[in-house]
Amino acid sequence: MEKQYTFSDLCHILEVLRGENGCPWDKVQTHESLREAMLEEAYEAVDAIDRKDHANLCEELGDVLLQVVFHANLAAEEGIFTMDDVLRGICEKMIYRHPHIFADAKADTPEEVLENWEALKKKEKHQTTQGQIMEAVPNALPALTRAKKIQKKAADVGFDFYSYGGAVEKVEEEWQEFLQEMGGEQKRLEEEFGDLLFAMVNVARFFKINPEFALTKATKKFINRFEYVENSVLSAGKSLESQTQEELDRLWEEAKVRLSQQQ
Repeated sequence: MEKQYTFSDLCHILEVLRGENGCPWDKVQTHESLREAMLEEAYEAVDAIDRKDHANLCEELGDVLLQVVFHANLAAEEGIFTMDDVLRGICEKMIYRHPHIFADAKADTPEEVLENWEALKKKEKHQTTQGQIMEAVPNALPALTRAKKIQKKAADVGFDFYSYGGAVEKVEEEWQEFLQEMGGEQKRLEEEFGDLLFAMVNVARFFKINPEFALTKATKKFINRFEYVENSVLSAGKSLESQTQEELDRLWEEAKVRLSQQQ
């Protein structure tokens, strides 16, 4: 029979690893050194969800939990807060932001729940302007995701295009401005490219498209088609470098047809 571990066991393991006779690597870690690991573990969990790999999701959630406990342990060592503080904070937050369950507020639909959630969050964080709410959207978010959230915050107070047509026109305007900067100053070209991306995210929002997911799928599609082209060339005993642009384009078009038929 497999040994059963508890949340307390995990906390104790971290204390041992960070202790006097603990692991040399674990003992030198800081909040800053673990920053990338926190992001990577969260992304790996999301990837398992996308792949519907439940076994891997179970493993990745453990890795995410490890990061939470690790950071709480570091904070406890510095006398800042403890794991108990973390647990108390999230429990109090969930109760406070669900007054329709734990108090006498009313919210019968998911939309009403989200509306109440945002109002309570604004009150809790003492935010008095929409600009403050936008500034509170984490900079560490992927840029496309952050842009979408910022645009949603603006739309919440009516600062938005009347329809998707206005958003599409903005994309066309930004595209022309980008073209005008080509060959000019790099800083201006980068600025206009950013404006173009921001405008594209607005279009995605109108059509309820998650731009981050859409780009991820497009990248995966590119990889699949590239691998088809590469494998076709290698199976013929040749190299990609030896192929002309016309030959590669022909294989690329072939890949589009073949792979779409397999879907």
